[in-house]
Amino acid sequence: MEGADIYRKEDCNIIIAVGGGSPMDCAKAIGIVVYNGGLINDYEGVGKVTKGIPPLITVNTTAGTASEMTSFTIITDTKRHIKMAIVDPRITPDIAVNDPELMVSMPPALTAATGMDALTHAVEAYVSTMATPTTDAAAIKSIELISKYLREAVAHGEDVRTRDMMAHAEYLAGIAFNNASLGYVHSMAHQLGGLYDLPHGVCNAILLPYVEAYNKQVVPERFADIARVMGENIEGLSLEKAADRAIEAIRKLASDIGIPSGLKELGAKEEDLELLAEHAMQDVCRLTNPRELSKEDIIEIYRKAL
Repeated sequence: MEGADIYRKEDCNIIIAVGGGSPMDCAKAIGIVVYNGGLINDYEGVGKVTKGIPPLITVNTTAGTASEMTSFTIITDTKRHIKMAIVDPRITPDIAVNDPELMVSMPPALTAATGMDALTHAVEAYVSTMATPTTDAAAIKSIELISKYLREAVAHGEDVRTRDMMAHAEYLAGIAFNNASLGYVHSMAHQLGGLYDLPHGVCNAILLPYVEAYNKQVVPERFADIARVMGENIEGLSLEKAADRAIEAIRKLASDIGIPSGLKELGAKEEDLELLAEHAMQDVCRLTNPRELSKEDIIEIYRKAL
């Protein structure tokens, strides 16, 4: 809201966002308020922006959120302590810049968190109920690239070639989820970030194998594909066992790059799980999850992830 005031006061006519997901999402939100009026809270949900936003150029310095090219913006409601998802094609940036040389200074922990965010985007898009052959192609290639290059990016961040491949991977994941949307990993991670002010990518990384352990029961063939591109040998395995290999591969990747083993390490509390689950069930990202989850299911997933 303060940014919108400055835009009007200074008689601006364009917005340029430099950084990761937070500044780019903030830039979109500023644009929404400038052109559409009211409070940013008025636009929570899907398709509520009627007048678009000012011209927006996004210069990405991380390889994770894909906010530089998507129609999603996530804004923390500081009164309700939740992260609001605002989704509308009218807020898609006009120009996105992904230069790997701007990413070499990312520290290992941020590289790991943003990389796992991109992996979550690709996996959730691949198993989404809105997946298409086009989104599948982008998602599965993204998963392959992340599996191949993320460990190296964390260990040797100065390697421009590796950064370049991770930039391609996160952009492909953005193409996938911008069109196929996401699932309960994001719905649940948003609540952790809003309540505890936690890093989004780390929350996604911890929750991803637990949510997908539920989802693999309804689309095991999709997880067999994921296992294959993550380098797992699934020859001769049943679909169920091949799907299990995908979950194991995700866990191993997260462990190899130093992602915390559970939500307790981030400060999540057992007594908050019911509230977190209630809010997760209101998050728009849940709508394309391949399996319907009850409040009790969500609480149980949170509990397992602790």
